[in-house]
Amino acid sequence: MKGINILVATALVALGAVSMSFTMMDEPPASRIVEEGGTGPYKAIMKEEPSLDAHTIFVPQDLSKFNEKKPLPVLVWGNGACTNSPWEHYLFLNEIASYGYIVVATGYFPHEEGYRGPMSTTEQQIESMDWVEKQNADKNSPYYGKIDLKNICVAGMSCGGLQTLFNCADKRIKALMICNSGLFNEQNANQAVGGMPMPPKSKLKEIHSPIMYLLGGEADIAYGNGMDDFHRIDHVPACATNFPVGHGGTYRQPHGGEFSVVALAWLNWQLKGDKEAAKMFKGADCGISKRQGWTIEKNDKLEKLK
Repeated sequence: MKGINILVATALVALGAVSMSFTMMDEPPASRIVEEGGTGPYKAIMKEEPSLDAHTIFVPQDLSKFNEKKPLPVLVWGNGACTNSPWEHYLFLNEIASYGYIVVATGYFPHEEGYRGPMSTTEQQIESMDWVEKQNADKNSPYYGKIDLKNICVAGMSCGGLQTLFNCADKRIKALMICNSGLFNEQNANQAVGGMPMPPKSKLKEIHSPIMYLLGGEADIAYGNGMDDFHRIDHVPACATNFPVGHGGTYRQPHGGEFSVVALAWLNWQLKGDKEAAKMFKGADCGISKRQGWTIEKNDKLEKLK
C-alpha cells in the first residue's frame, strides 16, 4: 500500500510539473510602459514579440497612426558589453520610439536590473532587419504596411557599436550610429573584452551610409578608437560628436538624457529628412556646437549632405 501511495504521489508531482510548464508557456509576452511612454507625441511601449526570440521591441502604443504613407522608420540596436538584454539602454530607446520609430533591440526583455546570461551576437542585428521585413509583409501582423524599410538605422553602444560596424555592409542600412565605440587598432586589440567582434580597420571601407559617432569625450575608454575611425572615413558623410560624460553615456538618465537629444536629431535627419534636425549638424554654427558641453567634428561630405 505504501508503495502505491509513493507511485501516486510521484505521478501527481509529475502532473504538477507538466501543468506548471504549460502555464509558463501560456504566459503572455512581457510589456511595460516606461516613463509614461516617453516625451514624444507617440507614447511608446516596451514589449516582447513571440515571433522574434531574444529581442526587445520599443514602439508607439497606438499603431493606428501609422500606415504606408506614414510608416515607422527603424532603429536596430546592439547593447554595451555584448549584453543580451537592453537593460542599460531602455530609457534611451523608449524615448526614441516615442518620436515615431520602431526600435528593435538585441536581447531579452529587461525583467530586472542586470543580465548575467550568454553574450549577444552580431547575427541578432541581422535577425532584427529580417524580422521587420517579414512583419511589414505579413497581413496578420499588427505592423503590416506600417514599417519604413527604406529607412533603417543600425546602431549600438560599446560592443554593440562593434557589432554594428561588423554588419555595416548590409545594403538595407540607410544610416549608422556608433555610440561609445570604435574599432580597435592592432596596437590596442588586447584591451578588448573576450567575445567582442573584432573587425579590422579596413572594415570601415565597407560603410556605404552616413555615420555618426556619439562619444563620451576623452574620458570615454572608446574615445581614441572612435575618433580614429572617424578620421579614417572619407568616402561617406561622417561626424563625431562628444559629450564629456565618459563611457557610460547618459542612457540611464531620465528619457535617455543628452544622448537621446542628439541621437533623435540624427535619426530625424537621416530617416525622416527633417531639415530642422539637419541644422543640429550642418554649418559652422550648428545646433550641437551651441549645446553646453558638446563638440562636433565632421567631414566635407557631411556638410554637403541634404
